[in-house]
Amino acid sequence: MNGESYAVILVYSTSHAMRIEKLLAEQGIACKMIPVPRQISSDCGVCIRILRADVAAARTSVDAANIQVQGIAEV
Repeated sequence: MNGESYAVILVYSTSHAMRIEKLLAEQGIACKMIPVPRQISSDCGVCIRILRADVAAARTSVDAANIQVQGIAEV
């Protein structure tokens, strides 16, 4: 994912992030759990990094699995 545009899926808890990371990986969507970027929030926490090209597919997968997220932000 280096050098490419990415987005982050903001979650309510680490357990949500772990579930989403596993779900997306099983569906072949490249993802990685990372700390929330400082420009988005100064709070501690984690999020899931995905390629911008995969935002629609990731949103569909997360919605289908009924996992609530805070949102998706492009970085």
